[in-house]
Amino acid sequence: MSMTLAVPVTVSIARRVDPGRASEMVAWMRAGTALAEAFPGFLGAGWVQSGPGSPEWHMLYRFADAETLRRWEESPQRHWWLSSAQGIVEHTRVERRTGIEGWFDRPLEHAVDLVEPAPPASPPRWKQAVTIWLAFFPLSLTATLLTSRFLDAVPLAARVLLMTLCLTPLMTYLVLPRITRALHWWLHGQRAPWRDA
Repeated sequence: MSMTLAVPVTVSIARRVDPGRASEMVAWMRAGTALAEAFPGFLGAGWVQSGPGSPEWHMLYRFADAETLRRWEESPQRHWWLSSAQGIVEHTRVERRTGIEGWFDRPLEHAVDLVEPAPPASPPRWKQAVTIWLAFFPLSLTATLLTSRFLDAVPLAARVLLMTLCLTPLMTYLVLPRITRALHWWLHGQRAPWRDA
């Protein structure tokens, strides 16, 4: 019996619109968010304008997994919503993100107004590297000790293969998400939670 673990998917879309139609753009994006909210697996959405009077807009939305995202993207509601902006909105870039980069991003859970700043950038790469190492070192050490004790007769390449097959999903779905939640304050340069107590 195979078990599929859900991985949230974030879609980032760059769009261009005539700056004189900014209010129409906001109304259109709010309508799309309202439609998406009715779909199972929807985790949130948000948008920002690149700058005052800029024609560039960036929209993000996140679903619980690829299947719930596919249902939204293939839905008649979304097709109707996209067609309602023909001649107004031009799509310039679409990017889907899962995996490590998604762990360090702050999800946008609500639409933002034009006066609010863009979401904060991802943490510095060195902090991401330290976080990954903090998760990987104890897990790798434990796995190495266990495989050398119980699978000593198995050839090295087979042991490493077995170890990586086990460690990759553990890192991806269990250990790294927990450690990034625990270190969120440090990754984003915030005050330590125990100092607020």
